[in-house]
Amino acid sequence: MKFVGREEELSRLEEWWSSDPWMGLIWGRRRVGKTALISRFLADKRAVFYTGRGVTAAAELRQFSNRVASVLHTDQRDLATSDPFQTWDEALDHLADLAMSEPMVLALDEFPELLKAEPALPGILRAFWDRWEGRTELKILLCGSAVRAMFALQTAREPLYGRFGLSLQLHPMAPFEAAQLLPDLEPAARAAAFGICGGMPLHLAMWDQNGSLEDNLSTLVCRPGAALKTEAEFVLHTEAGEGGLPEAVLQSIAQGHTKFSEIQTAVGTNPTRTLERLEELRLIRAVIPVTESTRTRRRHYQITDNLLAFYLGPLSLFADEIELGSGDQIVAPLAASLPENFGRAYEEAVRMHLRRLAVAGELGDRVVKIGSWWGKAGQNEIDLVVLAQPDRTRVPILVGEVKWARSVNASRLKTRLAGKVPELIGDSGVEPKFLIAAREEVTGGDDETYRLTAADVFSTDLRPLSLCD
Repeated sequence: MKFVGREEELSRLEEWWSSDPWMGLIWGRRRVGKTALISRFLADKRAVFYTGRGVTAAAELRQFSNRVASVLHTDQRDLATSDPFQTWDEALDHLADLAMSEPMVLALDEFPELLKAEPALPGILRAFWDRWEGRTELKILLCGSAVRAMFALQTAREPLYGRFGLSLQLHPMAPFEAAQLLPDLEPAARAAAFGICGGMPLHLAMWDQNGSLEDNLSTLVCRPGAALKTEAEFVLHTEAGEGGLPEAVLQSIAQGHTKFSEIQTAVGTNPTRTLERLEELRLIRAVIPVTESTRTRRRHYQITDNLLAFYLGPLSLFADEIELGSGDQIVAPLAASLPENFGRAYEEAVRMHLRRLAVAGELGDRVVKIGSWWGKAGQNEIDLVVLAQPDRTRVPILVGEVKWARSVNASRLKTRLAGKVPELIGDSGVEPKFLIAAREEVTGGDDETYRLTAADVFSTDLRPLSLCD
């Protein structure tokens, strides 16, 4: 799989490399591309990149010794056979000595796996730096997929608190980065692949760019043991935790029980801690009206991982047929059931695109928030609202409607959208602009209405908003 995107993350790593702080931290879900990012960063540097195995302390140190011997080729000691490291203190001192005159990075991937055999390793690292500060050019990068464990390393009670010059959480790719992995697809087809795979690089790399949507469904999900189906099961069982309450909560959300009270009724217990953990993993998110604070009770929950939403939603209706080997017969019905799934994913892709435009200054000054909105009675839902804060008050400067349909009429949708705006703006007197988004084509409209298609959202270049003709 080729490496694309991650320009901001690489820039932050290079800044850390060029600065004084000696320790950095990278964490994120499995399959999000941490190893690829770190490998790219280390490609032109003197480095030892080691992945924790979760074995005994002695076995881990032997494996680590072999790794150091294979990449540094030093004559100081025979690490690979007769003289491996016996302790982590010894290993760290050895590398620090080798880096006294030439910079070097030690990257420890899956760091929580190392902690299983050596729970005192954070304290060992702190003591190591107290011995070597100012005498070595060794930098240490800790990486891991156990989100909670990696975050905990930064808390006040931990030995390494305050020692990290870099703290980087890696998220799934944005639509424009996903487009770089799918260069041979038309924009609408990129949007469909993103609607199923989301922004996980490994999942996107599985998509056959020479095949149709139906071809990919047949190969990747409609057979027992199919690659994307297996990956979805991996996410559900490994990330969320196999069986039990997390899976039940995700199942209930996928089935339309999206409010807290509905989820609690569906699973039969208080789901607060489980919801918080699933949010930490970014498998779900709490959706609130964009105009309200996080303290509001007007919220519902949504599965944010597109592959998991697809697996627990449309694909779950055909699970028995797939396991019985009848997958070829259900490809067409499965494809026909996807517009609702694609519509939800496309809405979020459009919002992500607008956030990128806002960062680039293309939406005007002082844009502070972009999201969806709905009225007090749950009516008048608006797919996207852009809020700016020119003074002390946040005001909507852009409202939009997003449709997965191939082609939409902007004038018709704008009229409906305009009917929802009065409840949004109240008596503020502001007059937000309008945006209409479709998959391939936006017709009609006027020179005060913006249009957006997948060709804009899934472009590798940043395209400013354009007005309807």
